[in-house]
Amino acid sequence: MSNARILVVDDEADIRELVQEILSEEGYVVEGAANAAEARASCARQAPDLVLLDIWMPDTDGISLLREWQTTQALTAPVVMMSGHGTVETAVEATRLGAVDYVEKPLSLAKLLRTVRTALEEGRLRRQSTRNLLPPLLAPVGRSRLMRDLREQVKQIAPHEAPVLVVGEPGTGREAFARYIHSLSSRASGPFIATAAAAITETGAEATLYGSESGGTVRKGLLEQAAGGVLFVNELGDLVPAAQRLLFAALDTSGFVRQGGTTRVPIDVRTICSAQPGFESRGGEPFRTDLLSHLDVLTLSVPPLRDYAEDVPELLRYYVDRL
Repeated sequence: MSNARILVVDDEADIRELVQEILSEEGYVVEGAANAAEARASCARQAPDLVLLDIWMPDTDGISLLREWQTTQALTAPVVMMSGHGTVETAVEATRLGAVDYVEKPLSLAKLLRTVRTALEEGRLRRQSTRNLLPPLLAPVGRSRLMRDLREQVKQIAPHEAPVLVVGEPGTGREAFARYIHSLSSRASGPFIATAAAAITETGAEATLYGSESGGTVRKGLLEQAAGGVLFVNELGDLVPAAQRLLFAALDTSGFVRQGGTTRVPIDVRTICSAQPGFESRGGEPFRTDLLSHLDVLTLSVPPLRDYAEDVPELLRYYVDRL
């Protein structure tokens, strides 16, 4: 994980710059912050993979900032505390608040690099265990020629980063196919965030998709929650105009600004959407063609069960065995 993003928070410029230089030479992407305000702003711009946090700083000290992050859950990355004159009590308190390690100043190069590597690995394992990961998925059940062809199509679609539109009638297993695509992709270890398009309201679309910032508290929207993985939107035809506009703007510019915020957040997400045939022109306002061009790059058509009725006995056995 040599390209991991590390935030170094220390009010002493010489130490901060030295740590930045050492870690940059190791291939890490490093940003510095001189105080709590700069650290909050950096995390709001882009979540780090690791934070090195000095305990003794003016204004807001490291322990208070760590406690704030734990309370608001604004930071999910592991935190390593740094101090030149720490006490057992502060080390215990930092550990209680979630810090994964503690390094003393003056910093030992070997100790620093070893601690960074260990903390990044712990963060990776933590993300794997806490994210909305998929359980192991079997290939869609069925021996019919139609189902065999569909499985092959999924295997061809999955490795690509391109957005996918899964088209079919309700009840045809469109979300199951979306999850199967995700499980075979390079993003399989990332989150699969699913939402019903109808759940995104006209007035709440911005906060739902982009997230919000208020009083130093950051609430991540769907696009940010799905970072590194997939955002699945069910029944795309139910997406209200405001949500269509905001989603298009984010995808078209590869980023967004949270509601109430000023910092641009980059997008790292693959979209998979489900829709019924002909949804683009069904009643009400027509669906935005510019947004559709972003969402319908690869298409998977899922047939109704009546088209492969010969698979019904196998499907029944499969679901009975799972009871």
